[in-house]
Amino acid sequence: MHISVEPRTGYAILHLRGEFDTYYVPALQDEVNGLSESGVNNIVLNLRLVRFINSTALGAMIKFSKQLNTAGGALRISRPSKFCRDIIEKVGLDRVVPVFDSDEDAGASFKDAVVPTGEGDKAFEEDQSSVLFSPVDRARVEHFLSDEERSGGQGKNPVHQHSFGDKWSGLGRMAGLDEEGLSFTWEGGRTSLDPFTMAQMLALGTDWKVKFRLPLLQKGYCEAMTTVNEVEERPGGVKVRVAFKEIDENTLSSVRQYAADMSYLKDELKKATE
Repeated sequence: MHISVEPRTGYAILHLRGEFDTYYVPALQDEVNGLSESGVNNIVLNLRLVRFINSTALGAMIKFSKQLNTAGGALRISRPSKFCRDIIEKVGLDRVVPVFDSDEDAGASFKDAVVPTGEGDKAFEEDQSSVLFSPVDRARVEHFLSDEERSGGQGKNPVHQHSFGDKWSGLGRMAGLDEEGLSFTWEGGRTSLDPFTMAQMLALGTDWKVKFRLPLLQKGYCEAMTTVNEVEERPGGVKVRVAFKEIDENTLSSVRQYAADMSYLKDELKKATE
């Protein structure tokens, strides 16, 4: 990662380019320390050209924010890349370090900067990434969903007369992840199912193939075979917990690391808002 410093009146902008990971945290710490020692305690991190960021880097930004707050200044983030913005919002870092669409807006905010206090765990949110789930037993979906619902409104192929929805998958939102399995919420998507019927379709003991993301560690989806072990009806949908039944060892190792990263970030955000 490359770091360049742009002095402004009353603050400085650190332009980061490349991959912001564990290896480069000490280099950025040196830049922050150097500016602080020179009396510049208001700093903007421009992340426009950062392609990747990991949990250690996110934790470092929380540390920098607290360090600058203690010195009477503040940390801001400007123009984050799409990847960075998604991660920052998913873990709740933007509730501790404000994010702006321009360097100028970030700089203008320093005159009335406020140090967040008393948010505790509210400053952290579990990853809300997408979870794709598809049945091992296709007949189960056919029992609950019509051809129209399974095909997403496309009906049957006019040439071969098979349903476009033969490979139906549901789209949920991840609510939790650990080495034993994951939980997600589902609001029914384009189906007409009520929560009771959703819970019947995703019943205890049924097997589902799931795909999910680990955005702090890798791109694309991870895959696993799972079995439902908890189902909770909710207004407008269900919350489901599935246990891993078959999962690649490398994927499981990544899941363990991801869960550890989330726990670390949660602790760091809690400390930053106490």
